[in-house]
Amino acid sequence: MNRLLAAALSAAAGAALAVAAAIGVLALINVTPDQPNTPLVTYETPGQGR
Repeated sequence: MNRLLAAALSAAAGAALAVAAAIGVLALINVTPDQPNTPLVTYETPGQGR
C-alpha cells in the first residue's frame, strides 16, 4: 500500500508541476516587451545645427 500511495502522490505532484509550468509559459508569452521610442533611421534637415 505504501508503494501505491507513493506512486499516486508522485503522479499528482508531477501533474501539478506540469500544470504550473504550462501556466508560467503562457504568462511569459503574453508579456509585451517594452518598446523603445527611438527611431532606427534619422534624417538630417538642412537647418539643423551640429
